[in-house]
Amino acid sequence: IRNLEAGYGKLKVLKNISMHVRKGEIVTIIGANGAGKTTLLSAISGLIKSDSGEILFNDIDIRATAPQKIPALGCVMVPEGRQVFASLSVEENLILGGHVLKKEGKREIEKQLDYQYELFPILKERRDQFAGTLSGGEQQMLAMGRALMSKPSLIMMDEPSTGLAPLVVQEIFRVIVMMKEEGRTVLLVEQNAKAALAIAERGYVLE
Repeated sequence: IRNLEAGYGKLKVLKNISMHVRKGEIVTIIGANGAGKTTLLSAISGLIKSDSGEILFNDIDIRATAPQKIPALGCVMVPEGRQVFASLSVEENLILGGHVLKKEGKREIEKQLDYQYELFPILKERRDQFAGTLSGGEQQMLAMGRALMSKPSLIMMDEPSTGLAPLVVQEIFRVIVMMKEEGRTVLLVEQNAKAALAIAERGYVLE
């Protein structure tokens, strides 16, 4: 990211932001509420348009790319507050996350489903349950599994530990480390600075 400026209408939230994330790293962004952490991830995801600067993903400037096309490039986000589809089952939520795999066929989607159930055994137990009836920790796991369904190379996570019990937070962070060990890159926005910096190669403070 080079000299990125973005915000909402006349409110400029990000001012001249430059940073980089190398392949296979866990990089964390910490900062106070309102510093612009979520805005930064939203700009990368194309959910808000940046005013100036560059966002390069695998050397391609993705600022003009439609947000629904960015996951197909290998860049996905687990949003703050989970945002699962409450009235759909756990499995339906996961299948929606794998929609970019349609070209690869049903077998590939089933393979990725099996992988998520291995990673999060509780989701397998709850596969037919409405996502809205899951606990906060289970919803967070579902949101992560849904993002991983598209086989991303970069996964961005926005405040994954918010409102979760310490034991669940440990489990979430264990999976984040496992993602890295499998060769994925993780950009982690997190209020729990101590826990985030303990697993990250580097951190940025957004002021």
